Amino acid sequence: MTLGLIVLNVVVFLLDRLTAVRHAVDVVTPVGVIRTYESVGGLSSGFSMIPVDVVHTSGGWLTIFTSMFLHANLLHIGGNMLYLWIFGNNVEDSLGKIRFLLFYLAVGAAGAGVHVLTNPQSDVPTIGASGAVAGVMGAYLVLFPNARILALVPIFIVSTLMEVPAVLVIGFWAVLQFLNMNWLGGGELRGGGVAYGAHVGGFVAGIVLIMLLGGRNLVDRRYSRRYDPDW
Repeated sequence: MTLGLIVLNVVVFLLDRLTAVRHAVDVVTPVGVIRTYESVGGLSSGFSMIPVDVVHTSGGWLTIFTSMFLHANLLHIGGNMLYLWIFGNNVEDSLGKIRFLLFYLAVGAAGAGVHVLTNPQSDVPTIGASGAVAGVMGAYLVLFPNARILALVPIFIVSTLMEVPAVLVIGFWAVLQFLNMNWLGGGELRGGGVAYGAHVGGFVAGIVLIMLLGGRNLVDRRYSRRYDPDW
């Protein structure tokens, strides 16, 4: 299911790019006029989530789910899908395919909901699987806190690859999300347009939901099924 979600996100991203129309935009800078190109239309124009529409229109809530499969650019989808690949398969193994899919959609919706609640009058379109992926990371933190993750760690002026406990990697990421979130609203305007509220909402929802589903007992049952012939 994790691989299927990654493939679906990539396919939707490609369709979005193929159906968008590019047009030239001249930007005046101190060194002269620079011509850039913007993409207009595509799937993002009709299926992205706009908080004010979710609050005030009857069908706006559907975009909470459609926006999960849309991404702004290669860096956006690349980062989300990399994190989903790293953390998703183990969470899926603990939950099973169908429950993992429902879990993914639920935490993604929770993340979107927090973003809407903190920015109810925003008309800025919101897209991305970040809330759902954050929920998967929250679940991974509960299920495998002592697992070691290969990460790029800065040491003085250089960086090196090291195996770091999941609790440190995910914990550090989570702290950054909480610190950057604007708790009084307008969060979509901070950090270059990053909806930190969606990250925080998805992450907390992932922790709470995985605990309600059994927490570490899910891992214990998984290994019992795998190794106990009488299970």
